[in-house]
Amino acid sequence: MASHDASKIKPTDLSEAQAKAELKRLAGEIAAHDKRYYQQDAPTVTDAAYDALRQRNAAIEAHFPALIRADSPSRRVGATPAGKFKKVRHAVPMLSLDNAFAEQDVVDFIARIRRFLKLDEKEKISFSAEPKIDGLSMSLRYEGGELVTAATRGDGAEGEDVTANIRTIKDVPHKLKGRNVPPVCEVRGEVYMTKSAFLALNERQKASGGQIFANPRNSAAGSLRQKDPTITASRPLGFFAYSWGEMSEMPADTQSGMIKWFESSGFKTNPLTKLCRSTEELIAFHRKIEEARAELDYDIDGVVYKVDRIDWQERLGFVSRTPRWAIAHKFPAERATTVVRGVLITVGRTGALTPTAQLDPVGVGGVIVQNVTLHNEDYIKGIGGDSEPLREGRDIRIGDTVIIQRAGDVIPQVVDVVIDKRPRDAKPYHFPTKCPCYLHTDIVREETATGEEGARARCTGEFACPFQKIEHLKLFCSRRAFDIEGLGEKQIELFFEKGWIKEPADIFTLPERNKKIKLEQEEGYGETSVRNLFEAIEQRRKISLDRFIYALGIRHVGETTALALARGYGSWKAFHDAGLKVGKGDEETIAEMDAIDQIGDTVIQAIAAYFGESHNRGIVERLTKEVKILDTEKPKKDTAIAGKTVVFTGALEKMTRDEAKAQAERMGAKAAGSVSKKTDYVVAGPGAGSKLADAKKLGVKVLTEDEWLKLVGG
Repeated sequence: MASHDASKIKPTDLSEAQAKAELKRLAGEIAAHDKRYYQQDAPTVTDAAYDALRQRNAAIEAHFPALIRADSPSRRVGATPAGKFKKVRHAVPMLSLDNAFAEQDVVDFIARIRRFLKLDEKEKISFSAEPKIDGLSMSLRYEGGELVTAATRGDGAEGEDVTANIRTIKDVPHKLKGRNVPPVCEVRGEVYMTKSAFLALNERQKASGGQIFANPRNSAAGSLRQKDPTITASRPLGFFAYSWGEMSEMPADTQSGMIKWFESSGFKTNPLTKLCRSTEELIAFHRKIEEARAELDYDIDGVVYKVDRIDWQERLGFVSRTPRWAIAHKFPAERATTVVRGVLITVGRTGALTPTAQLDPVGVGGVIVQNVTLHNEDYIKGIGGDSEPLREGRDIRIGDTVIIQRAGDVIPQVVDVVIDKRPRDAKPYHFPTKCPCYLHTDIVREETATGEEGARARCTGEFACPFQKIEHLKLFCSRRAFDIEGLGEKQIELFFEKGWIKEPADIFTLPERNKKIKLEQEEGYGETSVRNLFEAIEQRRKISLDRFIYALGIRHVGETTALALARGYGSWKAFHDAGLKVGKGDEETIAEMDAIDQIGDTVIQAIAAYFGESHNRGIVERLTKEVKILDTEKPKKDTAIAGKTVVFTGALEKMTRDEAKAQAERMGAKAAGSVSKKTDYVVAGPGAGSKLADAKKLGVKVLTEDEWLKLVGG
C-alpha cells in the first residue's frame, strides 16, 4: 500500500512497513512546515492541522518505538513546545526585591540601612538607581570568559536551562571582552522585548494565525521558553545586564563600577542608570523616569535603588528572600472600571473561604483582568476586616460597577464602588454559612488572639473536606515545595476525583499502581506523557528539609519559617521528634523551638496542632517511606563559632543586633531568640535584661561585644 494511503489508517492498525513509511512522510512534512513558519514567517497550514501531524507522529512512535527515526520531530531540539527544560541549580540564589509604593517607603528604606549599619546622618550613602525592566530575569554563567550556561530565575534556587535560546540574542556576548575577566562569573539581567517589536510580532502572529501575546513581557517569556532556538532567534529580544551571581573575583567594589565593567565586557546596560547621593536625588530620579515612561520603547514598572558600596551590600545581607540593600520603587497603581457579574467562593488548604468577584474583562496595568479577590465577608460589606476597607457604605453587590486597580505585580483589587450606577434590584451579598463542598459543613468565623470574632471564615470540615485535601496536594506539588512537573492544578483535581491520589504518599506509589489504573488510556495522555510524568515523580524522591517542611502544609509555616526550622534542627529526624514532643505539650522542647530565631508562639501552636493530630501523623509516616529528606547543609567548620547557638541581648555599640545575627549565621552559627540549656554564648550589651539573667541561671557563657568580636576575628 502506498504511503499516502497509509495516512488514512489509525496508528494502531498500521503494519510495520506502513508505519515506517508514515514516519518518513511525517518527518519531511513537519520539517517543511517548521521552516516556513519559524524561519520564513509564512505558514501554509493552521495550528490545528500542524498539531494533528505531530500528534499522529507521536502516536505511531508510541506504537512502534523501534521505528523512531534519527530525524524524527520528537528528537529535534524543541520539537514539542510542551517539552521539558533541564533544571539548573543557581550557585547563588536569584532573589526578588522588596517594594516601595510611596516616597515615605523610600525614606524608611534608607533609615533601615542607617540603623543596620549604625551610620549617622552625616555619613553619605550613594545609590545606583535604574529603571525596573518588566521582562524575564536571567543568569548567564561564564567560565574562562566563555558562555556555558543560561538559566531562568525559576524559584530563585533552581531555574531552567535556556542556553541554546540565549545564544540567539545579539545583546548577549558568547565571549567576554577585555583582560579583567574572572575565571568564573555569573552576569544577571533582564531579557525583554521592545514595545515596537512586540506590536510588530503580534501583527505577524495575527496574520499567520499564531498566538497573540498580552504584553511585551509575556511575548519575551514565551519566545525564550521555546524548545526550538530558531523560534527564539526569529523574535526580537534584548538583554540589559545589571547584577551578578557567583564571581571568583570582583572586578569592581561598587555597583556602579560593576555596571561599567559589564559594558566593557560586551554587555548592554541601561543608559538611564544614575548614581544618586541623597533621598532627594532618588525621588527626583523616580519622578523623571515616571514622566519619561510613556516615551521609552520598553515596559518598566518602577525604579530600583541599590546601595552602591558592595562591602555595605555584603554587610546588609538578606532578609527572607529579599536583599536589605535594594528596593523597587513602583509606579502608582493603574485603575479601570468594570462590572461585577458574580461572586465565586473557593476553599483553601486550611479551610479559609475566599470570595472572588467575576468581572467583565477589562485591561489594567498591562493585563486583562476577569477575576479579583474580595478578601472576606467584611470586605464585601464595606466594613474592613483583615484588608483595607472600602469607603463606608460601599458594599459590593452583583451588578455593581466597580473601580479596580493594579500596581506592578500586585494582585488586582476593588478600591471603590460607583454607587450612581448600581442597578435598582441589586441586593446585598449574603456570605455562605455552609461549605460549598458536598459535605455542606458549617462555616465559622475564627477568633482573634483577644477572643473577638475575626474576619476570616473557615470550613469546619477539616480533613474530611475535599477542597482542603485538593489544595494541600496542590501546595505539595507546587514549585517551592516538591515541584513535580506534570502535576499541575488540573491534573491533581482529575487524579483526586478519580481516587488515584488522595494524599501525598499516593503520588509516589502511582507508577506502581498504574498497572491497574492505566493512565495512558485517559484522554489527553499517552505512553510518552505518562512516562514523562513518572520520571518527574521519581526525580523528586529526594528533597531538601526546608522544602519538605513547607510541603507538609502546616498552618503559619511558609517558606521563610520552614527554612528557619530546617536550619534550626538540621535533619528531618530532629524536627520530627521535636514536632511530636511539641504536639504532646513537652515544655522543654517548646522552649527550645521558641529559641529558634523567627519562630514564635503562633508557629509553635500550629506545629503542635499538626503533630497532635493522628491523621497528620499517618500522612507523614506513609510519605517518609517514599522519599529521602536531605539534611540541611552543615555549618562551616573553619570558624570558631560554627555549629554554636548564640543569643544577642542588649544594645550593641559597634554593630546592630541584626547585623550581628547575620554575621553569626554567615560563619555557621545559629542565632537564637531566647536562652536555653543548648545556648553556647550570650552576647550582652548595655541594657541586657532577662536573657542575661537566664544565661547566668543556666550557666551559659556570657560575652561582651568586644569579646565576641575577638572570638569571630573582628
